[in-house]
Parts: sequence; C-alpha cells; structure tokens
Amino acid sequence: MLSQGLNEAEWLPQVLPQHVAIIMDGNGRWAKNRGKLRMSGHKAGAKAVRKTVRFAAKHDLKALTLYAFSSENWSRPAQEVTALMELFIWALESEVKSLHKNNVRLRVIGDTSGFNKKIQDRITKAENLTANNSGLTLNIAANYGGRWDVVHGVKQLAEQVKKGVLQPEDITEDRLNSQLCLSDLPSVDLVIRTGGEYRISNFLIWQVAYAEFYFSPVLWPDFDEQEFQGALDAFSQRERRFGGVASNES
Repeated sequence: MLSQGLNEAEWLPQVLPQHVAIIMDGNGRWAKNRGKLRMSGHKAGAKAVRKTVRFAAKHDLKALTLYAFSSENWSRPAQEVTALMELFIWALESEVKSLHKNNVRLRVIGDTSGFNKKIQDRITKAENLTANNSGLTLNIAANYGGRWDVVHGVKQLAEQVKKGVLQPEDITEDRLNSQLCLSDLPSVDLVIRTGGEYRISNFLIWQVAYAEFYFSPVLWPDFDEQEFQGALDAFSQRERRFGGVASNES
C-alpha cells in the first residue's frame, strides 16, 4: 500500500537507462545568438560536456556516448576544423586526469586514422591511462559515422569469409554487431539530441535500433543537470516494447 500523500509514480523507483548517447547540437547557434565566433560556442560546449559526464557518473550510468565530430564535419570551413582539432587535443590533455581520478574509462570511437599523429597519440595515451577503470565508460565519437561503422564491420566479416574462417551463411546480426563500435557495452537505451532538431545525423544507426529518443530545444552549451534529469524522467515514464505490445494490451 502506498504511503499517504504519494501517488504510484512518486513511490516507484526511477528506471534509469544503462547507456545514454547524446547528439550535442547547437554550439554554433549559441555563439551566433551572442554575437560571438563559432569557436566560442564549441568552447562553451566543452564545459557542458564536463557537467554531463559528472552527472552521468553520479547517477551510475554504465556508458555515455557523445557525438563530438562526425565524418561529415570535415566539410566545415578549414579554420573551424583546425580550431576543433586544437580543442580536441586540449580536452584530451586537460580532462583525462580528472576522468581517471573519478574512475571513468575513456574511449574514442570512429575512424581515428583520419586524425594527425599528434591527436592519435593523445587518444592512445588517454585510453591506456583509463583502460582499467570500472566506473562510467565515456565514448567520444570522433570522425565517426553510422554508415562508416556498418561498412567497416561488414568488411571485417568479408575478410574472415575470404580467409575461409567464416561461411557467408554464418553471418548473423550478432556476428555483425560484434564487429561494430560499442559491441561490448549495453545497447543504447536513450538518445538525447539538443538544439531542437529531429534527426540522428548518421549517429549509431545500428546501435539505436530500439532506443528511446528525447529531443531538447536547449542549445548544447546550455544543456545542464536539470535538462539531463528531464530526459531521464521522460525515459522512466516510457514503456519499452522492443517490437512487442504494450503490457495493457496483452
């Protein structure tokens, strides 16, 4: 029986996602609204990342995946791309010690061969430092695209078929999934996109097949703990069916 003054929603424990993925959109518009250069928006967005990681760790999420730089972002103005790369290096150098101290495991997913050697070295160093941490797994998607991920995975299976260690008829969803990014983590439960847009922009197109979506009008630099909590609250109120029927329809 519920305690007097509490309804069922307030009494039941909140159902939290294990794996949250975020499309961090709105840095440029945030800067434009303030009459600033786009780079100032990216720097403000980096601060929002810090708050978001802290919140995720505090709530014991298993994994947090952030869409930092897509494979299509190379088409942006050269000056902005260069500045983003410099910001990426700065973040790897300045934040990794704090992540390590707080038991966060850092991984960068995507085609890292597209980065220069300095960035690749920083990525390797950061990943090695935090590799044995057992808390939140923080995945930074950089030079990442969902289609690239699937094609890369298919190529890995094709190589196995070519070598004769795998037959085409043995290729299953599970086998393909094992070749994709994040295959060792829980499936993505919740995708958050900021900035008021309603699309996934080639982000984790395989991994979000049964994820819940939360679209926020807030521009990424203004995304804070309260907005993150709002997304978790919305998730906890949804009934996940995974292709089945609602419990009240069975």
